[in-house]
This record gives sequence, structure tokens and C-alpha cells, in this order.
Amino acid sequence: MSAELSRLRNGVPSREGYGTSWSWEQERLELLPEKALWRPEGRELLIADLHLGKAEVFQAHGIPLPSDGDRGTLNPLLDLCARVKPKTLIILGDLVHGPLGLTHPLRETLKALPELTGCAITLVGGNHDRPCQLVGMPQHPSYQLGQLWLSHEPEHPPDHSSQKACLLNICGHIHPVATLSFGGDRLRLPCFAYDATEERMLIPSFGELTGGHECGQLDRKWLVAEGTIVPWQNPESRARKGRLVR
Repeated sequence: MSAELSRLRNGVPSREGYGTSWSWEQERLELLPEKALWRPEGRELLIADLHLGKAEVFQAHGIPLPSDGDRGTLNPLLDLCARVKPKTLIILGDLVHGPLGLTHPLRETLKALPELTGCAITLVGGNHDRPCQLVGMPQHPSYQLGQLWLSHEPEHPPDHSSQKACLLNICGHIHPVATLSFGGDRLRLPCFAYDATEERMLIPSFGELTGGHECGQLDRKWLVAEGTIVPWQNPESRARKGRLVR
């Protein structure tokens, strides 16, 4: 194992927080403060938008963004996998940021990622992944898992209107954040966000250098703050009865 991979194994363990249970039809999910979604029935761990190699892409364009070799993103992932022991890690797109960021050390890390995480990995190809040749990491299209429709960009499942039991779209791409304002104070936090109209759950970006986009007045949000999940519901929310169970 290379020195770079050895350094990844020596990350400082993440502080364990408390997840929040949430259900859709017969699906039980756990929203984790590590910005991941846990499906206990099949032991699947869902994350999105790591954007590995982003600093190197910026450097290639003459922007001297410092880089820690993506350890700030990968070490928390390895710690989380060691804690929950998933059967499958499902990455909902944008594992990498682009071809210019695919350095030799990053390629070696990606090859070793199943060994490092201790589980199988399924990558749903994102818009940043598609131009890249990821050896040993095939990119899959959107697909159904139980009553969930997993995708990178927000999308409707095929034949959505004729589904006997509607599917919940779980996706990344948006990098949802919420801004709380109290007088002169403003706090911007990553969040999970539920859109009842579209039957969709947005999950926060897992990567360290990803930024975020305001997710607007969606029906429910769960803020990620200081290693905990903070439920937050807009007062004007009109989520349909029977869909949401805390």
C-alpha cells in the first residue's frame, strides 16, 4: 500500500453524532450528521458530491488552492464506513471534480477505495464524473432501490405518474444549504431537504471543498450542525399527510 493510502488510514476519527430517522412509505432511512443517508434494510450508505481532485483542477488553471490530497474528505468517509459497516457504499455522482484533478495518487486511491471502505461501491455517474475514465469504478445510470429512485441530478423515475407506489427520488448535485438569520447574525449550514411536490430528497455534498446552494422554501429541512441533525420545517409547508414520519 502506498504512503498516500497509509496516510488516509491514519485520519482522526469523526466525532459520532446522532442521526434522525425518517420514513417514506415502507422505507426507513437515517439522516446522519456526517452528511450521509443510511438505509438499514440493505445496509446501504448513500453519499454524494465528493468532488475529489477539485483543488488540483483549480491549480491546473493557475489558482493556488492548497490541497491536502483530499484527506479532509476521504478520512471522514473511512471513519464513517468503519462505524456503520455498510454492505454497499452508493455514491450519487460527482465522486471526482474533473479529468485535470485525476492525479496518479488520486487514481491509486480510487482503485483501493473498496478495500479502504471495506464494502462494495456503486457510483451513479454525475456530470463531473462523465468526462473521466475511472479505472475499476464503472459509472452506473440512475436506478431503483426498493421504493427509492437514486440519481445524481434531480429527476423523475420512469413512468412516474403510473407507479402503483410512488418512488422517492434521492439525489445530489444541488449541494443544499440553508441560511438562518437572527437579527444581524447569519448562519449557513449544509442540509438535507425534502420537496413534497416533487417527491424528492436532496442530500448535502460530502466533499470538503464543495460550497453549497440555497435550497429555497422546500417543505422540510434537516440542518447539519456541530455533529448533529437539527430538524427544521418551514411554517408554510403543506407536505401531504402520510408521507412524513419522524
